[in-house]
Amino acid sequence: MDTRPTSIADIVTWCQEYLAGQLEVPADAIDPAADFDRLGVDSALAVALLIEVEERYGVDISPEDLFRHPTLEAVAAYLHQQVSADVA
Repeated sequence: MDTRPTSIADIVTWCQEYLAGQLEVPADAIDPAADFDRLGVDSALAVALLIEVEERYGVDISPEDLFRHPTLEAVAAYLHQQVSADVA
């Protein structure tokens, strides 16, 4: 678990790299402003992402949170807020 405060850009980059590996595409092909469904993220991949986020950042994001924040940019901002609140 990485408990160090991190920037939104760092979270986006990590998520892009994770999804790129899962989808077998280059990381720069993952548009952080695109909706997950447009990226090809299905429910199984979404759950895998949530598990990885929890392991890496120690923040539990529910599937409902993911649907409320349906892009990598939105998830990263939400996660950054949660990580910052936990550190404060």
